[in-house]
Amino acid sequence: MNPRARLIVLLSSLTAFGPFSIDTYLPSFPQIAEDLSTSTAQVQHTISAFLAGLCLGMLCYGPLSDRYGRRPLLLGSLVLYAAATLGCLFAGSVEQLIAWRFFQALGGAGALVLARAVARDMVGLVEAAKVLSWMHVLTMMATLVAPMIGTWLVLIQGWRTIFATLFILSSLCLLLVTLTLKESLPIQDRGASVAAAFAAYLAIARQPRAVALILCMALGFGGMFAFITASPFVYVVYFGASPRVFSALFALNILGIILVTFINARWVGRYGPQRMLGVGAVLVSGAGLGLMLVGYTEWGGLASIVCCMALYMGVTGLIGANCMASLMTLFPRRAGASVALGISVQFATGALASVWVSELADGTAWPMCLVVGCCGLGSLVAYAVSRRLPARAVAMQA
Repeated sequence: MNPRARLIVLLSSLTAFGPFSIDTYLPSFPQIAEDLSTSTAQVQHTISAFLAGLCLGMLCYGPLSDRYGRRPLLLGSLVLYAAATLGCLFAGSVEQLIAWRFFQALGGAGALVLARAVARDMVGLVEAAKVLSWMHVLTMMATLVAPMIGTWLVLIQGWRTIFATLFILSSLCLLLVTLTLKESLPIQDRGASVAAAFAAYLAIARQPRAVALILCMALGFGGMFAFITASPFVYVVYFGASPRVFSALFALNILGIILVTFINARWVGRYGPQRMLGVGAVLVSGAGLGLMLVGYTEWGGLASIVCCMALYMGVTGLIGANCMASLMTLFPRRAGASVALGISVQFATGALASVWVSELADGTAWPMCLVVGCCGLGSLVAYAVSRRLPARAVAMQA
């Protein structure tokens, strides 16, 4: 394996910490509740704690890495993740598990943000879009197999086996980063102070094109979260699909993300991130419009919704990779802060879309189709706005 391929695999492993840490232990919820003498609802709070730690950590790691460099913060985040994972492994109550999951997310957030910042430090815009695409492919593959791995681990020795496995994987990543990953941000490119590093958020927020790029990928991500929130009811309850069929249809969406992101990784070098992003924005809005039409008329039933969602979900990886690469290029000395802000807005938008689709729930597929469709159209509008301001002008201001 050549050095570039090894780097992509390592960075992909780091970005997979977040989804892998959530998806592997979802099948073990009933067992955790029984073992810790609590309710499944209480165990679900561990997800809320994890997401809260993830968002808080990302907002901190980005600017700090622009000031002190990527490597020390990445090493520190991996140590924190591994230590917190041990805490989860030996947790004696659900309250302890919730607390340790929060700290585990604080560590995982560093890997999630800094892996992307390292990729941007080492390559240019087009190459960054390629690397981010490959990273996204491998991350989605991990997301696809994570629930199955979690189920197998639970059958081996119970739910604590999952956290033992996460500890081993994080320790291995820590060892590889220590031995193979050098500092990617030169001293001369770092911020002058911590205050200036965090002030980068204001500088980014003042750039209309940067805000448009963030909204473009965040709205696409929001539609995906709306689907994740509503799809179990729509597919299983409204259309009567079995849990096994639902799992297969959900896996189809992940495969769509992997396929489209793979295509982006191969074509972005030929056509450029901006053109690929434009194609993605058009496709995601088209899929959104199709969903709204199907949801309103009920034409085609479940099959039509599955096809539209497969296209929508598939394009989100393409949009995310090209938006992130373009955003980091606008702020070459604030790559950490731009990644952190972009991903944090993504999660916040996803949470809002989830709440919106829940509030509109009326027993049909229409609310899900409406929210996903609005997010897809919003993503296209944000892309169109981002094209109005030349990249060179913004980069000079950054």
